[in-house]
Amino acid sequence: MIWLLPAVLAVLLGHTVLNRAFLYRPPRQESTVDAQVAALVPARDEASRVRATVRSLLDQRGVPRLRIVVLDDGSTDGTADAVRAEAAGDPRLRIVTGTPPPPGWLGKPHACQQLAAAVPDAEVLAFVDADVVLHPDALARAVGRLSGFDLLSAYPRLDAVTGSERLVQPLLPWSILTFLSLPAMRASRRPSLAAAGGQFLLLTRAGYDRAGGHAAVRDAVLDDVALAQAVKRAGGRIDLADFSRLASCRMYSSWPALRDGYAKSLWAGVHPAVVVLLLVLYVGPVLLLPVTLWPALTAYGLGVLGRVVTARATGGRVLPDALAHPVSVGLLAYLVGLSRYRHRRGALRWKGRTVP
Repeated sequence: MIWLLPAVLAVLLGHTVLNRAFLYRPPRQESTVDAQVAALVPARDEASRVRATVRSLLDQRGVPRLRIVVLDDGSTDGTADAVRAEAAGDPRLRIVTGTPPPPGWLGKPHACQQLAAAVPDAEVLAFVDADVVLHPDALARAVGRLSGFDLLSAYPRLDAVTGSERLVQPLLPWSILTFLSLPAMRASRRPSLAAAGGQFLLLTRAGYDRAGGHAAVRDAVLDDVALAQAVKRAGGRIDLADFSRLASCRMYSSWPALRDGYAKSLWAGVHPAVVVLLLVLYVGPVLLLPVTLWPALTAYGLGVLGRVVTARATGGRVLPDALAHPVSVGLLAYLVGLSRYRHRRGALRWKGRTVP
């Protein structure tokens, strides 16, 4: 019985290794696509970061029919001016002034819906967050992988600089590779087998419209995952690919931003029972070290190895960050608790807007 915990973690590690083998990575050679592609950037108070995103989009190769649309979603920091300065009159780029979300809509789904409506003839919709920087070949290779699928989550490298970022950010790819079967996600039509990251998300226009667009997920805090589920419900196929060599994203640059960013959504994405399970599996071994050394040390080592496999697969830091995996899981538990507490009190806000 004492070795049950290491046994469970060994199974999870094996699943992570298997998932790594099935994780798609784009080939290194350049490619060209003929589709009408629209790169769509929702931006709210992103003046300090959006210029790098816009420049990377303007520098894309292999997408001759590219249009770029940036939606200024009620910014008060000069985001639109920053975009204009970087675009320098390039005719491929257009700025749309967004309207406030109507009742029943959250801000980002409404911004993305407006962006999609601005390019009705686009064959491929590529939603790119305003903190994402793409390699010049990233968009062409992502569009190439979209063939055969209706939605592709081209997962960027999540850059982490501060201590809180390095503890929390790697848990995103780790959780996917550890607990979600990528082959089953691709083959099954079950919406529950869906994962997506909204940082760099591509859809065929036909698949997007069949799913109901962002109107189908208008009140979803995790709109990216909800959209992937809507695509599956409409009979479409989804995929998740590792684009860590071709795209990067630094989501948060400080502890308050990271804390509030996760607090706004974790209540909807992580059940308390899952938190308890994670604490037992990954924090429990550290607590058991004084009681039963070798089983606990083995369990701890297996948990660390899972982080190492994920980091090597997705361009993340390996050591010493992986050694702090129990601390990462403990911090995640705190963030889930904070998110649920704020949600019950109606105190969730993001970028000046209340999250109902």
